[in-house]
Amino acid sequence: MPHNLSLLPEPVRRLETVANQPFSEAWAKKYLRNLAEQDDRIEVLKHSEIASEVATTLKQTLRTTSLQAWGRTEALLSQEMIRHQIDPELIDPWEVAKDTHTIYQTALSAYAQQIPPAKFSTKIARDLGKIRQNYTANDPRVIGFISMQFHYGGQILLNLTPPAQQESLSAYFKVIDDHLYMPLQRAYQAAAEYAYDAPQLQAVQKLLPLSSEIATKIAERVMQMYPNYQSDAGRLSDTNVQISSVRDIEMFQVYLWVCVLENNISAIQQELFPLCVMLYPRLKVRWELVRQLIHLLGIEIRSRLEPQQAAYFVPYYKSLRAMFSPEVLPDEKL
Repeated sequence: MPHNLSLLPEPVRRLETVANQPFSEAWAKKYLRNLAEQDDRIEVLKHSEIASEVATTLKQTLRTTSLQAWGRTEALLSQEMIRHQIDPELIDPWEVAKDTHTIYQTALSAYAQQIPPAKFSTKIARDLGKIRQNYTANDPRVIGFISMQFHYGGQILLNLTPPAQQESLSAYFKVIDDHLYMPLQRAYQAAAEYAYDAPQLQAVQKLLPLSSEIATKIAERVMQMYPNYQSDAGRLSDTNVQISSVRDIEMFQVYLWVCVLENNISAIQQELFPLCVMLYPRLKVRWELVRQLIHLLGIEIRSRLEPQQAAYFVPYYKSLRAMFSPEVLPDEKL
């Protein structure tokens, strides 16, 4: 009569379950499995300890880092402030440095605690949205200075980070860049005005989860089309340039979402276009490249939406193409 395993003592039950293989082999496998699990626990603990040490060290440099970032931003864009006739009173360098210090302190704390970047993004979104809103309230073009200040701050901190930890830490800094470059809070606020089944909202919602995939595909295509292209930041194949390229393509998408949801072109006219005119020439990004990006974005939008959904994007996309056309922004004048 077969044993009722549930009635047997635990050691006997284990022996019964491995009766089809040598007991010593089963024990050895179990021992190695436990050892591997212990190694994983040690590795997680070790990584957490290293992250905490890195965060503590970088926090001590934040005051200096914020000031250095402002110095870089001013060197890059001080002439643009005069050229675009932006009131310098709208940008208080001490206030900007303070905001940079606060946000990066929060990011480093999240990294030290190993809070996943996605969760950190949710946690910090409102604070970054407020910062963005405060600085753009009187003149949306100010976002160019603010976004570059934070971007340079992150770059300086990464350069002070041991190479083995740079990739994991950069994911937290990317969250900051994304929320400052992209009008995400503005898109959320506009979306909140719609009924759930509104066709404009559904069109945007269909594209939203695809935005990173679309941006990556376009960035790779542009890299293939311009294999020898080099901006101020490096070649298109460089990791940092790829990250910036994907972010910029996502940024263009979010601005189009805002236009569709707000039912006007003001987000692109008042914010995106001046931002690009202010930054791209300084960073040696050619308009030909930007036009190619916009062209490929139009193809992606049409291929991923039903015709009636894509129709909501058409007027704003056409305006976007016209604003960045060779007649408006010829490369030879850069």
